[in-house]
Amino acid sequence: MQLNQTTSFGDSVIHWYHQHGRKTLPWQQNKTLYTTWLSEVMLQQTQVTTVIPYFNRFVDKFPTLADLANAQEDEVLQLWTGLGYYARARNLLKAAKIMQAEYGEFPQDFDQVLALPGIGRSTAGAILSLTLAKPFPILDGNVKRVLCRYFEIQTWSGEKKTQDLLWQHAEKISPAQGIEYFNQAMMDIGSAVCTRGKPKCDTCPLEQNCQANLKGLTSQLPVSKPKKEKPVKSTIMLALKHNNSVLLAKRPSTGIWGGLFTLPESERLLTEPEIEQLFSVQVKTLKKLAPFRHTFTHYHLDITPVVAELSQIQSSIRDTSERWFELQSEAEFGMSVPTQKILTELTS
Repeated sequence: MQLNQTTSFGDSVIHWYHQHGRKTLPWQQNKTLYTTWLSEVMLQQTQVTTVIPYFNRFVDKFPTLADLANAQEDEVLQLWTGLGYYARARNLLKAAKIMQAEYGEFPQDFDQVLALPGIGRSTAGAILSLTLAKPFPILDGNVKRVLCRYFEIQTWSGEKKTQDLLWQHAEKISPAQGIEYFNQAMMDIGSAVCTRGKPKCDTCPLEQNCQANLKGLTSQLPVSKPKKEKPVKSTIMLALKHNNSVLLAKRPSTGIWGGLFTLPESERLLTEPEIEQLFSVQVKTLKKLAPFRHTFTHYHLDITPVVAELSQIQSSIRDTSERWFELQSEAEFGMSVPTQKILTELTS
């Protein structure tokens, strides 16, 4: 692409932003590095409409970096429940504690931001460019789609060679002035105009020079990730129910549902005597609920809920990671979505 086209690219995109770009999202008001960071992390693999209520609740509870740095993991995960990809929430808390301890504020140096847990090159660039107009390109999923079509990139964007090429293009087209408008516009164009299906090419500021549009390739680009069948795993989730309470256990901080409370699990159906011995309880009845599937990025998990109505429980629980949770009460900690689903069924 020639230099004059590069200049035209940036000018067209910024002009489009001032006419059509999003300017009223919660994190675009009274913008700070802290709130931009929160929004960018929440928006990773999650739609804007889903993020808005979570973002609002989060900043109500933790209005400043110091507030978040002083929070407990259970508080953070409780506010994150339902948003998915919980490592993001754990990394937010870790990063807040690091920033508060090392800098006393959100750093403005790119390498310092990049070094924080849960922040990659694109997120670091977005935080600093959108808030402080620092000249860093971005490359989120929406921007990748725009560039793959505009430059007719015929390889999957997840490959390292393609990633490197996309970064080269992103650096080349980023304007010297107005980067904060340009980067926001590129995300908005990818989200609202250059959509995955049925892109609105006739309203796109890049229509005239977009190679996919000129060659009729918009339905073929970007190239899809090579299909791979997701493996299927299975588990039994055991709801130990005594009166109106159910036993929950906190997961380790790493791995699936890290730091969240879930129902105890087993690889197979346990018998009444096995449950009684394992949990020091007396089982009155045991019944299966309808199984269901929960899908993760890399696999499906088939879950069979089993409810054990208890006539008697031991006065103390086995360790500090366990607690009895009263149905219909409001949790002050994070729960996995399948656990919430099962508890809702028990409540109704």
